[in-house]
Amino acid sequence: MPRKITGDMTRGKITSTLLRFTLPMMAGALMQQCYNIADTLIVGRCIGSGALAAVGSAYSLMVFLTSVLIGLAMGSGTVFSQQFGAGNMRGLRRSIYVSVVLTGSVTAVLTVLSFVLIDPILALLQVPQEIYRMLRLYLLIVFAGIPFTFLYNFYAALLRAVGDSVTPLWFLAAAVVLNIVLDLLFILVFRMGVGGAAIATVTAQGASAAGLMIYVMRKRRDLRIGREDMRMDRGTVREIGAFSSLTCVQQSVMNFGILMVQGLVNSFGTAVMAAFAAAVKIDSFAYMPVQEFGNAFSTYVAQNFGAGRKDRIRQGVRKAFVTSVAFSAVVSLAVCLTARQLMLIFIGPEETEIIDTGVQYLRIEGAFYFGIGILFLLYGYFRAIRMPGMSVVLTVLSLGTRVVLAYILASVPSIGVVGIWWSIPIGWALADAVGIICCLRQRKTGRKSDSDRLSHKAVPLLS
Repeated sequence: MPRKITGDMTRGKITSTLLRFTLPMMAGALMQQCYNIADTLIVGRCIGSGALAAVGSAYSLMVFLTSVLIGLAMGSGTVFSQQFGAGNMRGLRRSIYVSVVLTGSVTAVLTVLSFVLIDPILALLQVPQEIYRMLRLYLLIVFAGIPFTFLYNFYAALLRAVGDSVTPLWFLAAAVVLNIVLDLLFILVFRMGVGGAAIATVTAQGASAAGLMIYVMRKRRDLRIGREDMRMDRGTVREIGAFSSLTCVQQSVMNFGILMVQGLVNSFGTAVMAAFAAAVKIDSFAYMPVQEFGNAFSTYVAQNFGAGRKDRIRQGVRKAFVTSVAFSAVVSLAVCLTARQLMLIFIGPEETEIIDTGVQYLRIEGAFYFGIGILFLLYGYFRAIRMPGMSVVLTVLSLGTRVVLAYILASVPSIGVVGIWWSIPIGWALADAVGIICCLRQRKTGRKSDSDRLSHKAVPLLS
């Protein structure tokens, strides 16, 4: 059974504290990526290409829906971290109750709408007739697991907010193993097809959500909601609503922008589509560590912000930037040097056009991973100092630039698809510059965030 972790990030060595907190989150994200690949292999090899196409189409939709739930949980988690850092456990428990009511209600509405609108959704996705019924069945079952996805992400965000990133990892690992075992059982033994794959997914989600919820209730009595905490305080409702909705918008915008770029990539034909699909998988592994480091950094800053430890935030900012940039440089070098070998993991050596296109993508984007590393830190930082709107602005700026520039450059015959690849690091660079300038101006003016209910001055990012 996972042990209880106090999770106080307002004291101790900064770099080691951040890394200890980040490593379990990295392991969890890596585990999820490995599961996605395993799930695809099981469905594709054991059922067939039609099932693979159906599950693949459902995956994009479920990623979008899940991003909404993750955004809601992350937004609430920032408030939880600030309350925990301030030592306000009563306020923390009240925030937990308000968040459960608000975000749980959104989840319920989202679940109902998913069932009601399933046919219009399938029409929008332009699903081929030969896989229509298969995909519809899969989605009907998977939609039933939306509340489980919410519960797991909510309690995982709560535990991470109080400094425990290990316990969610244990339950995620159990869910991944259970999902794979049930996939094999339902598909190979019971011959249940895509319906079996969907049932396996929902069952694993339900088990992990229930397990994590029971763990918090039994082992973390300090987080257990009492009758006196069940109040819909107007200030708390406004705070949770603002953080959750803005973080949700940020996550949704990110996925929507990626879908728009995917549409442009598709217009260049099958070879470019295949190269992009493989390269994006490599990308997800390459910058996953700095993404999780950014989330861990957000918790660190939020706790210290709640505790009024501005000096510790300044020190943490400097060390986090150095760590993220250094790690990104190592990953960039590795990806650029081994780009061809990495593409060969997904593509046969005879597909030279696909491999060359993928290598080109990886060497252009891979050389600038420090840009996305800095951007993830900025996202986490602004959420933590009660300026989640700025995280949304940077997301829109980064992805907006990427989409607009991609369409403009790709339309120039002498540039073509290479323009799509270059638009990505340019978008990162522009958002990074705006975020850092905002922090520098904040230092000069000493301006407080309008949403700073705790009356702490927003700490300048660079000093």
